[in-house]
Amino acid sequence: MDLERAIRQAVDTGRVLLGTKQSLQAVRNGEARLVIVAANCPPEAKEDLMRYSKLAGVPVYEYGGSGMELGAVCGKPYVVSMLAVIEAGDSDILELGRGSK
Repeated sequence: MDLERAIRQAVDTGRVLLGTKQSLQAVRNGEARLVIVAANCPPEAKEDLMRYSKLAGVPVYEYGGSGMELGAVCGKPYVVSMLAVIEAGDSDILELGRGSK
């Protein structure tokens, strides 16, 4: 699977929440099906994400690039440290979660 293409397709055709606050809230509410976190995400946010995702059973995938690179993949001109996939749309992005659970 081409990761960047899958992320972009999910952003364009599915329902994806961008940002740390919205992603953490989606995990706590049980809406998120997968969370992708940038390699340089702030440690406090990453710790919160790991704690909440473990409780909720939501898989987390660490993107190898920075938040700026993840933002560019999403087609946004700003840093995206974390994103939550609610609905995958035409993307096969949820296959990432099957291997990391």
